[in-house]
Amino acid sequence: MSHNQAWMERDLAVLWHPCTQMKDHEQLPLIPIRSGSGVWLEDFDGKRYLDAVGSWWVNVFGHANPRINARIRAQLDSLEHVMLAGFSHQPVIELSERLVALTPPGLSRVFYADNGSSGIEVALKMSFHYWRNAGRGGKQRFVTLTNSYHGETMAAMSVGDVALFTDTYKPLLLDTFKVPSPDCYLRPEGVSWEDHSRAMFAHMEHTLAEHHGEIAAVIVEPLIQGAGGMRMYHPVYLTLLREACDRYGVHLIADEIAVGFGRTGTLFACEQAGITPDFLILSKALTGGYLPMAAVLTTDDVYQAFYDDYATLKAFLHSHTYTGNPLACAAALATLDIFRDDAVIERNKGLAEHMGRACAHLADHPHVAEVRQTGMALAIEMVADKADKTPYPWQERRGLAVYQHALARGALLRPLGSVVYLLPPYVISPEQIDFLAEVASEGIDIATREAVSVSVAAGGPATFHDPG
Repeated sequence: MSHNQAWMERDLAVLWHPCTQMKDHEQLPLIPIRSGSGVWLEDFDGKRYLDAVGSWWVNVFGHANPRINARIRAQLDSLEHVMLAGFSHQPVIELSERLVALTPPGLSRVFYADNGSSGIEVALKMSFHYWRNAGRGGKQRFVTLTNSYHGETMAAMSVGDVALFTDTYKPLLLDTFKVPSPDCYLRPEGVSWEDHSRAMFAHMEHTLAEHHGEIAAVIVEPLIQGAGGMRMYHPVYLTLLREACDRYGVHLIADEIAVGFGRTGTLFACEQAGITPDFLILSKALTGGYLPMAAVLTTDDVYQAFYDDYATLKAFLHSHTYTGNPLACAAALATLDIFRDDAVIERNKGLAEHMGRACAHLADHPHVAEVRQTGMALAIEMVADKADKTPYPWQERRGLAVYQHALARGALLRPLGSVVYLLPPYVISPEQIDFLAEVASEGIDIATREAVSVSVAAGGPATFHDPG
């Protein structure tokens, strides 16, 4: 028995894995990972896999990064954790100061949570509570975009719209307004991204005009709808949305959990629209992919709505046990140091251009409807019919064939349904990008053959959608 096989058997005897139909693993082997270094992961049999998806979009500076490792080790010797209610510590103060300085102007307060979904819950609760404290208790509903994803806790699912994750739980979810997405994949032929995004804003304008008296906030994933298939839109939509939220007296929540920290070509996606949201949610790359943490940044106006005598009961009495954990703060501070010292955003421009060139040929593939890119995120949409963008039936699980081929070739590519995407760590080299493009091309050829094997199709819905 191989080392991998031994660990896999032990795993399957006790674990229940996320975003997985466990019956699939009767045919689809688990990959137990022993170590990571840079862009590479290594299993217990010594095989390496290039991490093309940043281990669910979190790893930006490579596995076992020596600078992040050293900062965490140093912190471990002084303070591992202390509750943040009534207490504080140096790393959380320094991190908060730096986030306020780096994020769009006007965001002056930082509230911490334990993960991205929890950060969404904080922002939704804080917006609702703000209006209640302000004497506008009727503003209780939220607006979200179709095909959006904001996490898998109850309120986060309520403002999401990826059916695979939400349909089962609909009886438990909040009633929200869902506005058609500005997703530019769906634009008419010959229409630019900007013109399509402008045109699609009419739906949002109408919803806000009709219902602003009952709306607390609009929540969006700026520029890229991640788990919805890496669908992308133009920054002008965010500019128009900020203006409309101001006009109608509605909060704007920017979920930059997946797109923050350089993924879209700027440090934060909101910068490309020149806007400041009322709430900015950060997670994933915040700690370089090391430890779970989320930061919710907001304005002094929001903060002051809660600042009062205790007896008024206006305080935001929300907490997480590991809020502002010093080890996670240390990882985040080291991550910010690398952004500061290594000209990361500028280097990423060259890498993004190379990634675009390496994958450009796939636009001519007979079963690829689009190759789209925003910064260091590139997506390839496989379809049954290129002419009218007819998707493959989800039951065929074409993306799974790409995943399996990539593993055989030594790459971790985990498609979103029929969308193959690259979201690599920023320490990737041009040569490694070329390798991923080659593997993706081969995998797409295999996956789009008429007789593609779907040996685990009976395992249930398209489990190769990813949580954010």
